[in-house]
Amino acid sequence: MSDLLTTEEYKAIAAGLSFPTQAFIDGTFRPAQSGKTFDTVNPATGAVLAQVAACDAADVDFAVEKARDAFEDGRWSRLHPRERKEVLIRLAKLLKRNARELAVLESLDSGKTIYDCETVDVPETIHCLTWHAELIDKIYDQVAPASDNHIAMVVREPVGVVGLVLPWNFPLLMLAWKIGPALAAGCSIIVKPAMETPLTALRVAELAMEAGVPAGVFNVLPGGGAEVGEPIGRHMDIDAVSFTGSTATGRRFLRYAAESNLKEVTLEMGGKNPAVVLDDAENLDRVAAHIVNGAFWNMGENCSASSRLIVQKGVKDELLTRILAHAREWPMGDPLDPVNRVGALVSKAHYDKVCSYLDADKTTGGHKVILGGKADGGFVEPTILEVARDAKQAREEIFGPVLSVLTVDGFDEAIQLANDTEYGLAASIFTANVKRAIRGARAIRAGTVTVNSFGEGDISTPFGGFKQSGFGGRDNGIHAHDQYTQLKTIWIDLADDRDEAVA
Repeated sequence: MSDLLTTEEYKAIAAGLSFPTQAFIDGTFRPAQSGKTFDTVNPATGAVLAQVAACDAADVDFAVEKARDAFEDGRWSRLHPRERKEVLIRLAKLLKRNARELAVLESLDSGKTIYDCETVDVPETIHCLTWHAELIDKIYDQVAPASDNHIAMVVREPVGVVGLVLPWNFPLLMLAWKIGPALAAGCSIIVKPAMETPLTALRVAELAMEAGVPAGVFNVLPGGGAEVGEPIGRHMDIDAVSFTGSTATGRRFLRYAAESNLKEVTLEMGGKNPAVVLDDAENLDRVAAHIVNGAFWNMGENCSASSRLIVQKGVKDELLTRILAHAREWPMGDPLDPVNRVGALVSKAHYDKVCSYLDADKTTGGHKVILGGKADGGFVEPTILEVARDAKQAREEIFGPVLSVLTVDGFDEAIQLANDTEYGLAASIFTANVKRAIRGARAIRAGTVTVNSFGEGDISTPFGGFKQSGFGGRDNGIHAHDQYTQLKTIWIDLADDRDEAVA
């Protein structure tokens, strides 16, 4: 992607955008069968961007019927792996050709900064699709050891029709994390984007059709959780659901599966992720930069955000001084201004939720504000709070730009506190002692533990959580394909009938 543009240039692009507003089913845009719509709003301004089709159970039934037809007749599921790869690579090229439009569309719909959309979300979306496309014809099946009279083949087959339920914090990237391996496997998909951020998923579906994904294979149904999400979860002809979002909603999908056809369910949910800084950590300035990035990137609307700083008391004061210096490098404001690193929270409801953590305990002195703490008009300042261990800011997922600071005396206490949470998605540990780094990484109950950095790995490493952060599979890496395939054993008897007759 070329260099960033000016604010005025981004606003000019925004003014010329044509928003996709209808559901995408069986290769065409269609209104909801009920005729209902809902407003999708620019969180930074409160302005209505478009009125989008509000789908319901009738639209889910129709989309599943078309997806099932496509799956059963093999127009995609039985296409040669090389041909599926070529189609997905064409889609990735179309995304690259339309990258700037997608970045502006994503920023307008979600409140994300154009800086992040241009430098992270759109490039990583393209890379994700390309990576899974290239993997299609490189995953080999297996032959199990058997007797001389048998061959035992273990083969992968696409699971069928899959519901992909997306969060609003990374609309494009989470779409790519799911459609990449699902389409690579040969599945037909029903995508439910978050109601707050439907626009880029609809645009990608249109580009997928242009790239050659057959009609019925890639369907997008905007709408609410009760109207679209629950019918997907309960549908008797959907074979699997992959969900990213809140733990409360993830629980519902387990109930839906149990009460319907026992469809496979993969859940990637919340986190209250610790960043453990020990007193032998090297280069505290670099550590501070990682802590700030982990806490405030994407306005803290990130399930793997470093929302708990667990710092050994010997380095606490110096580290906080450096953190405050780096936080000044994260200006907040108009998301279409490429200078800004902190944009608007995704919705009024979510803004109110995050603000409730800033207001909590103010009258009782329950926390100390080290940085920020102010909010206005959908924007929340990067905030650092020193809190008690049982404070709600230290225990609950805020999903905003709020970092809670907790002090410990030593290594064992730090690890115990890191694990003192119902979640287990991600964690970081900062230390110069390689043995303590490995011991800590092994002891922390989380799906991803980074050492001397904040991060989630990359497209080649599996991403998912322990405990109430999720289960059932992983996104990213080869392991992501396990969500969308079934293993089948084919047992072949080679015994010679003549030999049996003689015997």
